[in-house]
Amino acid sequence: MYRAGILGNIMTNPAELDPRQISTLIAIMKALRTPVTGCPWDLEQDFASIAPYTIEEAYEVADAIAKGDRKALADELGDLLLQVVYHAQMAEEEGSVRFADVVEAVTTKMIRRHPHVFGDDEARSAGVAKGFWEANKAKERPKASGVLDGVTVGLPGLTRAVKLQARAARVGFDWPDSSFVIDKIEEEIAELRAAGREEQAGELGDILFAMANLARHLEVDPEAALRATNGKFERRFRFIEAALAKRGKTPADSDLAEMDGLWDEAKKAGL
Repeated sequence: MYRAGILGNIMTNPAELDPRQISTLIAIMKALRTPVTGCPWDLEQDFASIAPYTIEEAYEVADAIAKGDRKALADELGDLLLQVVYHAQMAEEEGSVRFADVVEAVTTKMIRRHPHVFGDDEARSAGVAKGFWEANKAKERPKASGVLDGVTVGLPGLTRAVKLQARAARVGFDWPDSSFVIDKIEEEIAELRAAGREEQAGELGDILFAMANLARHLEVDPEAALRATNGKFERRFRFIEAALAKRGKTPADSDLAEMDGLWDEAKKAGL
């Protein structure tokens, strides 16, 4: 008789349950984390060791969306959901949080933040005012001593830079327009040119921070912009590889002048 998956008073193998139910996934995770009968690898994990996988799965969801691959999206959303169940299971084991608590927290939050949808007649008729979402999020944050408190440290660098700058801008610490930011970027580039080897990383960081600020002023998501450029680079470099292959060559057999010429051809081809 199966010992790990206990539902009510009946001991049930999760493999025999309906795979379309969230309760089945929860039962699977409980079984994987059950001492002695569970999976040795899963039993060794903790919040810190699983967190990088959670971030990775979120990016894989974004990748499937960018590619327009809906089958992959279903798979990747499932992997991301598993991460939520995984963390909730570990939290339940330590007696701090249950999966139901996670669901309750997000459910009540979404209702609270959308009075124009779920509120009374007066709230619904009032609609949603500009800045309403951010204002409500701010009310929910713990009382902080500083303007920048509460900006998540684990965010991608460019995204966190934009959020830090936006917080500072709320209290007037901001350039009047993007032309000042461009001047700042040029200043930072000059400092990088003059920097010694040990100073270059810091100066490069200053340039990236200033570039994130420019993206904010232009109302451009810097992460999305960079992902788009990464994709463009991939397309053009694959064009170079294909063109060289027709010549019986590889990039290693070529030189910069030849590859640069093919790069220009890729640009003219609209890649």
